Amino acid sequence: MEKNHEYWMQRAISEADKARARDEVPIGCVIVRDGRIIARGHNLRESNQDPAGHAELIAIRKAARKLGSWRLLDTTLYVTLEPCLMCMGAVILARIPMVVFGCSDPKGGAAGSLYDLSDDPRLNHRVELVPRVLETECSHLLSAFFSELRHRKRSRRSPEPA
Repeated sequence: MEKNHEYWMQRAISEADKARARDEVPIGCVIVRDGRIIARGHNLRESNQDPAGHAELIAIRKAARKLGSWRLLDTTLYVTLEPCLMCMGAVILARIPMVVFGCSDPKGGAAGSLYDLSDDPRLNHRVELVPRVLETECSHLLSAFFSELRHRKRSRRSPEPA
């Protein structure tokens, strides 16, 4: 079976589901090399009270440990939401050649939406982007999570019926 971008994005979605099960924003990431997942990560900012607990950073750190190198050459990073500035910075520093993402992040995306670090001539590394892979599924994960969160907050504020 040929494993394409959709196949690997489904694995990232599985990671996002793990985040959601922990009541985290459902963002998931996998890093692939030679047709195998070498690292996985999902959002853990709330669980770890860590502002850098993004799915991409967790996966990048794991991949570097597994390969014994901070240079993640010949890898592809799959993530359900467009990476932010911090995560794109880590992608560039790790020399990851390709990022495939699900849905765009117009409020914080650094891979084309708000900023585009992938092809900045001032930087020493370029990143090939493949956007909108399983975009509907990835977007639905986030919108359903935030809808449920708003509903829970409203329910807590509502006075008890007499």
